[in-house]
Amino acid sequence: MIARYSLPKISEIWQEEFKFKTMLDIELFTLEALCQQKRIPKDALRRIKKKAKFNLVEIRKIEEKTQHDVVAFVSNVAQYIGSDAKYLHLGLTSSDVLDTALGVQLKAVSEVLIDDLKVLLRLLGRNAKKYKDMVCIGRTHGVHAEPTTFGLKFALWYDETRRNLERMVQAQEEVCLGKISGAVGTFANVDPSVEAYVCKKLGLKPAKISTQIIQRDVYAQYMTTLAIIGASLEKFATEIRHLQKTEVLEAEEPFAKGQKGSSAMPHKRNPVICERICGLSRLLRGNAMVAIENVTLWHERDISHSSAERVILPDSTIALDYMLNKFIQVIDGLIVYPDNMLKNMVRTRGLIFSQRALLVLMEKGLARSRAYDLVQRAAMASWRQEVGFKDMLLKDKEIMRYLTSKDLDRIFDLDYYLRNVNKIFSRLSLK
Repeated sequence: MIARYSLPKISEIWQEEFKFKTMLDIELFTLEALCQQKRIPKDALRRIKKKAKFNLVEIRKIEEKTQHDVVAFVSNVAQYIGSDAKYLHLGLTSSDVLDTALGVQLKAVSEVLIDDLKVLLRLLGRNAKKYKDMVCIGRTHGVHAEPTTFGLKFALWYDETRRNLERMVQAQEEVCLGKISGAVGTFANVDPSVEAYVCKKLGLKPAKISTQIIQRDVYAQYMTTLAIIGASLEKFATEIRHLQKTEVLEAEEPFAKGQKGSSAMPHKRNPVICERICGLSRLLRGNAMVAIENVTLWHERDISHSSAERVILPDSTIALDYMLNKFIQVIDGLIVYPDNMLKNMVRTRGLIFSQRALLVLMEKGLARSRAYDLVQRAAMASWRQEVGFKDMLLKDKEIMRYLTSKDLDRIFDLDYYLRNVNKIFSRLSLK
């Protein structure tokens, strides 16, 4: 991921320094387990642990010749260990180290993403309660529908983010795997107890069964989880983008002092953060598809997945971390225009109460189809003539045969639409 979208905490986990440090830990924990089995002398283990280290520059130079990163790493560490290096990487294959190190990295980046989601969840819950009773128009197909509240939008996002947090926790649990099972996963040259020891030291679970690698459906599940979270963020951001339109302007993302919206038009205040989130969500979905294609490999393994994973796993976790932090910034600084919400709600001159008129007529004994036709006739006349819907009902003699002035008050009672808002909130256990 380019530096523009990379935040330090999560980016460091994907740096070579972190990766090779983890790989060295895996090698040393393996030696500890082998020493317990008396396969290597205690004195050799003590000397190895004292001398073992690596140098990134030297590893890169060795890899230029070997064309193999793990061979380069082991060779470099061996240079520092000396004669005891004969015990290093004993009975292991490259993917024992690489996949187990990947489990450590994914565990660490998942913690960052989980923390991000928890912060966002708290902010969404706070805004849901803050705006619970702020009336605004609900829209379907982009067209005014019926009244709702701004708080219900946040409550909906809160509940979806809660599900995404649960998905992320589960995805972390599934992906925190290690394997020390040898060239084709048969433990031919290393006992399963070594795998158990190493994984316990690293806070991972041993894969129940593996080939030369941990099976890639695990990472496909992880990547689809990231993509789903990204899709939710895109949905939330798209709503804010619509609400920020000049013709709507019910809410807008924060606009910092000194910020510029356009190089040409000084008046512009564009929803650039939300648009950026929408763009990056496409990247997550594309990368998830690559992860799904990585599931199919030849026999006990090939490396067609490897090059792709070096890109998609770091890029996707870094991108989602950035997206979450940016959306947290948007929600925390969101500018809200309640007066515009009220202005927009009356723009259709009462047409938003059409279903209530339909239901009241049905209460009077009209068949649904007949009541619908009558209300629709009045509604379409209101659209064409730009006359209030209530006035059109009053002018329609056939409709007024069934309605009293008290009925009209019931039809245009805003509180009717909001009477169950508290019940909805009670379902969510907002924090």
